[in-house]
Amino acid sequence: MRRVSIVFFALLLALAPAAAQNIRDRFTDAADDAKIHDSGFVCPLKIGDFERDAVGEHDALTRADFCSYSAQGGVYGTVVLMPLAGAYDPKAALAPQVLEEEATGGKQVAEGTVQFGGRQVYTRTYETTSLEDLRYRTLFAAAPAGGWAVEATVEFATPRDDTLERGFLDFVYGAGAAKITVQPLAAAAAKQ
Repeated sequence: MRRVSIVFFALLLALAPAAAQNIRDRFTDAADDAKIHDSGFVCPLKIGDFERDAVGEHDALTRADFCSYSAQGGVYGTVVLMPLAGAYDPKAALAPQVLEEEATGGKQVAEGTVQFGGRQVYTRTYETTSLEDLRYRTLFAAAPAGGWAVEATVEFATPRDDTLERGFLDFVYGAGAAKITVQPLAAAAAKQ
C-alpha cells in the first residue's frame, strides 16, 4: 500500500506542472506587459487607473479564465472569458454571482441592458453598504462576443468611482471584446 501511495504521489508531482502549463498557455505575453487570451481578448497592464493584478483560470470545468484589476481607493474589476457551447443567456449566466451577493446582504438597485463600448451588455447592480455620501456597489455585467462569454464585475463607490467604473466597462466591452477573433474550438485545437 505504501508503494502505491509513493507511486501515486510521484505521478501527481509529475503531472502538476503540465496542468499548470495548460492554464498559462491560455495567455500569451505581449508588448507593454499585456497578456493575450486564447480568444484574442487583450488584458493590458493598465485600463485607465486600473492595474492588472493577475490572470489565470477561473473555472476548469467551463475553461473560463480571468483577468483581475484594481485601482486606488478599493475599486476592483474582474473580467471572465468563457467559451460558449451554444446560446448564451447573460442573466442566467450571472445567477450564481447575484445569488451569492444577495445572500451576503447586497440589495439590488439596478438591472437592465446598458451600452458599454458600443455593445449591448446585461447588467445587474447591488448596493452593499453606504458611508457618508458614498454608496458601495457591485456591478455584474455579461455579453457574448465572438463565441465567448465576456463577464465583468466591478466593485466601486458611487458617485466617487463612477467614471472609473464606466471607463473599465467601456474598455472591456469595446476595445477588449473587439479583439476577440478566435472561436473557442479553434483556440483549443491550436493549443494541442
